[in-house]
Amino acid sequence: MTTPNKPLTKAEEQIMQSIWKLEKAFLKDIIEAQPEPRPHANTVATIVKILCEKGFVGIKPVGRVHEYYPLVSKADYSSSTMRHFVEGYFEGSFAEAVSFMVQQKDISVKDLELLLQTIKKNKS
Repeated sequence: MTTPNKPLTKAEEQIMQSIWKLEKAFLKDIIEAQPEPRPHANTVATIVKILCEKGFVGIKPVGRVHEYYPLVSKADYSSSTMRHFVEGYFEGSFAEAVSFMVQQKDISVKDLELLLQTIKKNKS
């Protein structure tokens, strides 16, 4: 799966989170998966339509209704979003991003050790 170049709004991301979690869903399922207070059905339908237009969601007709499924994996979207974030704020350097989080005390020593273990494991 590839990630479309169009970024998602917060509302679109929230709907995508539900679709990723459900894997396949009808509109009513997506609405039920939203946190309280749930958005109106028309709002969710409009956002799903936009997600389809942006290339994030596919549609499968099932009788008189539509089943929706992700065309972009959560992992691909997360990777693309992180890359764009690091490029925009840290000149493309993940080391600078991690260093910033350490300076801000947003990342613990334990988290850094886990990160190093993951890096070492993936290099092998």
